[in-house]
Amino acid sequence: MVGTPRFSVQYCFFLGMLFVCYPLLAQQSRVILDTDMDSDVDDVGALAMLHTLADHGRIDLLGVIVTSDDPYAPACTDALNQYFGRPKIPIGVEKGIQLTPISRYTQAIAEEFPSRIKDYEDADHAVWLYRKLLSESPDSSVIVITIGHLTNFAALLRSSPDSLSSLSGADLAHKKIKLWSCMGGMYPKGKEANFYRPDPASTVYAIENWKGRVVFAGWELGNEIITGGFFLKTFLDESSPVWRSYQLYNDFSGRQSWDQASILYAVSPNKGYWDLVDRGRCIVAPDGSNHWDSNLPSSHAYLVKKADPSEVAKIIDALMVGIYRDGF
Repeated sequence: MVGTPRFSVQYCFFLGMLFVCYPLLAQQSRVILDTDMDSDVDDVGALAMLHTLADHGRIDLLGVIVTSDDPYAPACTDALNQYFGRPKIPIGVEKGIQLTPISRYTQAIAEEFPSRIKDYEDADHAVWLYRKLLSESPDSSVIVITIGHLTNFAALLRSSPDSLSSLSGADLAHKKIKLWSCMGGMYPKGKEANFYRPDPASTVYAIENWKGRVVFAGWELGNEIITGGFFLKTFLDESSPVWRSYQLYNDFSGRQSWDQASILYAVSPNKGYWDLVDRGRCIVAPDGSNHWDSNLPSSHAYLVKKADPSEVAKIIDALMVGIYRDGF
């Protein structure tokens, strides 16, 4: 593939792109990803980005919470972790729920690639894993990135003291988490799937009971950032589960990067990609719709477009396929 003309054109294009990227965080951050690895393929791209960042010492991926009722979602997630050389990353799921196959890619990835998880119930209990990872972490050291609905995160906040920690879930989260980066909602108002489907009550609970800093990446932000197209198809080897996932999802037609935006913000030290609206509070209605009330003080913020979305897309595409250099 390296010798083909189309690869050379794309490779040169991305080499040029590397010199216009904005800087990423210099120190290593401890990260927990909470993902609905099922309906959309941007979750695959987001996890691939985290592995690239981990490969270069920028993050320590502590664990993955899979908030999904797709029976193959945890095995698919584990197959991705296996492929990227991190087979021991723990995975947690909500237990005892009805499972429904809904994904275009999770079953194929689970069956075509090695995974230690063979059945949904093989994964850890999500709340237990959240509490374990947080209790073992230094204070104010963890970034939680949620790129799906908030069932398991809300369950963490509702949780009671146990053998892992004498703190309630809300107190434990506040003590250990320095940033919650949340892909969810629309700003300044709207109705977005992560907030209303399938569990809007958990969205309301999580946002009302979270005590720390949260930065929201709304639907309107990622909707303009198109990744996972020709470059990903050309640059990645066909043996990659990321390549296979995007092939199965829409055959590399390109896809919005809602989830990847939350990843990129969480590891970025400045506002080079987006501006931040940090005066006000996100209010969520019982149906999962939301609006921004600028008159209410809080530790909430949301991202608004600053850099050209096509330039941000180049950065995300690069990280998804493993391209990295200091100075991004």
